[in-house]
Amino acid sequence: MSAESGNISYLPTDGLCYDPSEPKYWDESVFQKELTRAYEICHGCRRCFKYCGSFPTLFDLLDQQYDGEVRKVNAQDTERIMDACFQCKLCEVQCPYTPREDHEFQLDFPKLVHRYKALEAKQRPPSLRDRVLRDPDASAKAARASFGLTNVMNRVRAHRWLLEKALGIHRDKELPDFAPRTFEQIAGDRGKIQSATEGVEAVLFQTCYVQNNEPQIGQDTLEVLERSQVNCACAKGLQCCGMPAWEQGNLALVRKQAQHNLDVLLPYVASGAKVLAINPTCSMMMSREYPELLADKDRERAQQLAEAVQNPADFLWKIRKEERFNKDFKSTPGDKVAYHAPCHLRTQGVGFKGRDLLRQIPGVKPVTTMECCGHDGTYAMKVESFEDSGRIGKKAFEGMKDARAEVWATDCPLAAIQFGQFAGVRAMHPMSILARAYREDGFSQKIIPSEEQ
Repeated sequence: MSAESGNISYLPTDGLCYDPSEPKYWDESVFQKELTRAYEICHGCRRCFKYCGSFPTLFDLLDQQYDGEVRKVNAQDTERIMDACFQCKLCEVQCPYTPREDHEFQLDFPKLVHRYKALEAKQRPPSLRDRVLRDPDASAKAARASFGLTNVMNRVRAHRWLLEKALGIHRDKELPDFAPRTFEQIAGDRGKIQSATEGVEAVLFQTCYVQNNEPQIGQDTLEVLERSQVNCACAKGLQCCGMPAWEQGNLALVRKQAQHNLDVLLPYVASGAKVLAINPTCSMMMSREYPELLADKDRERAQQLAEAVQNPADFLWKIRKEERFNKDFKSTPGDKVAYHAPCHLRTQGVGFKGRDLLRQIPGVKPVTTMECCGHDGTYAMKVESFEDSGRIGKKAFEGMKDARAEVWATDCPLAAIQFGQFAGVRAMHPMSILARAYREDGFSQKIIPSEEQ
């Protein structure tokens, strides 16, 4: 019996590689061996049927078209399977066969998809939509140059129809406004742009979304840190973490952005500061992806950064028992807050400290939903996947509604947009809820000091 017609081993082939610095990463012939092996493992397991469309698509094809023969899956169907992955990484969290679990199969399906996208990107030029979506900072700069016209036009139905035809961005997708001034400009006005010194405990990685679209989240984060006497600096010139580019397999742009961020942030790290990334996607990218994606010459620096990266809530949670931690809350969002655990926070395995910090507000009992919201980077924006994003997020929407809370929370600003569009409630970042709770007029319900009760 030939190897082609024999059983497929679950053990790694000679094509196993998740490191783009290795030559075989770019060898399509050996990549195909790993892809076939992954299909066979997933076909036999089927634990991940409930996540993105990749697995239901694969299973339906094998059951209805290929009689269970994974070798028969053709290039066109493989493209369908790969395109249905939006890198939530929940399958990797749940999979028992991963490098994380130190399993001999060494299966990491999301990284296999990234490899596929990288190989595809080498063969075909990027579309206009790809060029727009891969670099949020460049898109935001162009939008600000319109002096607000972009925000207006994004609400005009005829313009959105044209945008859909020209770029493939769904006409019904709620798009965030572009702020007239960046977070960095606002932080500069407040004197928060500081150089790396011994006195700086942390430096904020505000993320491209906070930088360009919702700087108030960054201001709220600084306020919360300041209330607990944390000396947090802001840095000048930070760029996107690179995840939008890596979604498209654009390794060159990822490395360019990462190298720039390393140059900006490592002086702070060298002085002992932590790097606080507001969006879990960005903290995941810098702590888990940079050390594996960058060229060999940058990997030691990337590892230094990775060890310093935290979410702001993680930092605050670690100092919560120190005398400086401020518990003097003046108002409350109520006894219940619906909390959504973002996928990219779950994949880091660091817990949900944003949720836990909300319990520091007297009487607040967060109700947790651990389902994917379906936004997933640029996936929810695309004409071919917008409706699927709403379907995928349905359990998250229902879970948040079932909490019967007036205030919703999530550490992911894109999830907040998704909830606003499909569930009717715009979730707040935990740092924004905490910042408001410190203020007497933050929420309508006031907190009465115990001595006055």
